[in-house]
Amino acid sequence: MLEINNISKSFYRNIALDDVSLRVNKGEIYGLLGPNGAGKTTLIRIINRIIEPDKGHIRFNGDLMTEKHLGVIGYLPEERGLYKSMTVQDHAIFLGRLRGLSKKDVQMKLNYWLEKFQITDWRKKRIEELSKGMAQKIQFICTVLHEPDLLILDEPFSGFDPINVELIKQELIEMRAKGKTIILSTHNMRSVEEICDRAALIHASKKVAEGRISELQEERKTGLYAVKFRGNMIAFVNALWAGFEIEDKDILGDDRFVVRVKMRGDNQFEDLLRVLIGQVKIEAAWEVLPTMQDVFIDLVKVKEEVKND
Repeated sequence: MLEINNISKSFYRNIALDDVSLRVNKGEIYGLLGPNGAGKTTLIRIINRIIEPDKGHIRFNGDLMTEKHLGVIGYLPEERGLYKSMTVQDHAIFLGRLRGLSKKDVQMKLNYWLEKFQITDWRKKRIEELSKGMAQKIQFICTVLHEPDLLILDEPFSGFDPINVELIKQELIEMRAKGKTIILSTHNMRSVEEICDRAALIHASKKVAEGRISELQEERKTGLYAVKFRGNMIAFVNALWAGFEIEDKDILGDDRFVVRVKMRGDNQFEDLLRVLIGQVKIEAAWEVLPTMQDVFIDLVKVKEEVKND
């Protein structure tokens, strides 16, 4: 759906984006990851034609992107911007009309979302009466009223409590199931692991990696496995030989543990299970993949080492 080709942007000799190219497929949740100041928001503003790139271009469904494509995009900026003196309903009508909806359509769609979020009594409340989290929920609703084909969310979970974070995540998953495309810009790596299909990692204005979440994790796994068992810890340790190394452990109770073990040499997962069966009661065992935060730190470390060389 979206092809970002060789985008560069500088502000007063400060490079915000340096030759960044990305591909966002239709019907996926795409994570745009990186620390604050990496260039994520600058890229989003270029996609939304708020600012122009110094170099490069963007294609939307194969065509060079123009103003006409903005009608099918929903954008939730990191900076929350609601008119505090307006009521929730008036605000929705105002923004909906800007998106080309009739007043009747806005009211119908607003009814749907207020009922879905179980907040119908907020309709006549002024924005200034709402908490930060409540106002953010209203801004999310206003962003999706016109049912955009591409939804761009910049740090959408900041300010939300855990319950509302899960609520918004489930909405995004439902939208993906309906064929919508979502770009999720965040520095919250855990959220990306849970709902994103693919992601790009941006650091210091450059793209350092792009791919499926599972592939990015798989490429950087370290041979670490976890075993949850019931039994004697000494018996567990004695069952292992030199081909295995205990990294750490969690004590779940008097005789229940989770131990993370690293393989040495050519030993396999089956070898680990073979030496433990009969010594302790194994309740679960699994391969420990690196988190997206681990992946990002590793990529940045490699990039810095190459730069220093």
